[in-house]
Amino acid sequence: MRCTWLATAAFGLEGLVKKELTELGFSARAENGCVRFEAEPAEAFRAAMWLRTADRVLLLAAEGPVTTFEELFRLVRGCPWQEFMPRDAAFPVSGKCARSRLMSVSDCQAITKKALAEEMMAYYHMPWCEESGPQYPVQVSIHADHARITLDACGDALNRRGYRTWNGEAPLRETLAAAMILLSPWDHKQPLHDPCCGTGTLLIEAAMIASRRAPGLTRSFLMENWRMLVKKDADRVRNEAKAAFTPADIPRITGTDIDPNALELAGRHIRQAGLESHISVSACDLNSLNVPAPAPLFVANPPYGERLSDRKTCEKLYHGMREMVNRHPGSRLCVLTGHPGFERAYGRRAQKKRRLYNGRLECEYLIF
Repeated sequence: MRCTWLATAAFGLEGLVKKELTELGFSARAENGCVRFEAEPAEAFRAAMWLRTADRVLLLAAEGPVTTFEELFRLVRGCPWQEFMPRDAAFPVSGKCARSRLMSVSDCQAITKKALAEEMMAYYHMPWCEESGPQYPVQVSIHADHARITLDACGDALNRRGYRTWNGEAPLRETLAAAMILLSPWDHKQPLHDPCCGTGTLLIEAAMIASRRAPGLTRSFLMENWRMLVKKDADRVRNEAKAAFTPADIPRITGTDIDPNALELAGRHIRQAGLESHISVSACDLNSLNVPAPAPLFVANPPYGERLSDRKTCEKLYHGMREMVNRHPGSRLCVLTGHPGFERAYGRRAQKKRRLYNGRLECEYLIF
């Protein structure tokens, strides 16, 4: 069954998600907050397995203009839910509304739930929906009077790769870390070093990209329990992903930090990812850092200095990054920063800039 799917993305990453889908062989169209593509269930599962920068993969069940609860009810009731769900499906409903005439999320959820249940009961000739079977989470999303009714194929968000079960202070989301690597000039052969490695997310994502390790390889997805996804097809997709993983292709990837607690967590994450033979981290002050030749690509997410008292310290760190690059002729620096004065403190203008969001914080991705 060929369906329409949405790969959701953080603001600013839609183009990168579209590029990923295109490289996976899909015809994709970027929209605000998501990328639309058509696929059979097994191919959608492959997309969920391989997408590095998307947040979720959703099945688009219905969409259309709605300005009243009656219109929303008819939209949901008119969807052929029996093509997606078995009679015992569990379908919890979540919702969000923005800039629309229907702004009560709880009412929209209730209407969606009622319409869906009535359609299921009518089709399967049931007096009620037991919802004792596989999960089919439904979301009703209304923006500017346009509704989308979707089914979440993932369960946990796609950034939950499975290797980070402990979190340090201000962790970098895996999808954003992967985006930083994919947007960098790294050729997957040059050594890569993170001088502010924290808990190791950038390093692990870089190693996974270099070795063609699918980010979803060791986790499960809700759609694996869906009727529409044949088990042998799901097994084939997962086995192909296992076969594609080539850890021998990982170049030298290293990281340093001055926080021993962060480094301890980085070691745990690297071991949990099974990459301890390919990534090394150690304690070192950025100002005394010397990475063995050949010159590495430096990629970092340094502190932003959100508090005024921290700004001077952060600006000294940024100037130290300039000296670090100067000590390594031929190296380049890619940095994500929420500090508006990074270039001034660094002492040079970036060659490339891109706006990204770290959570809700607007940042710049700078390449020197």
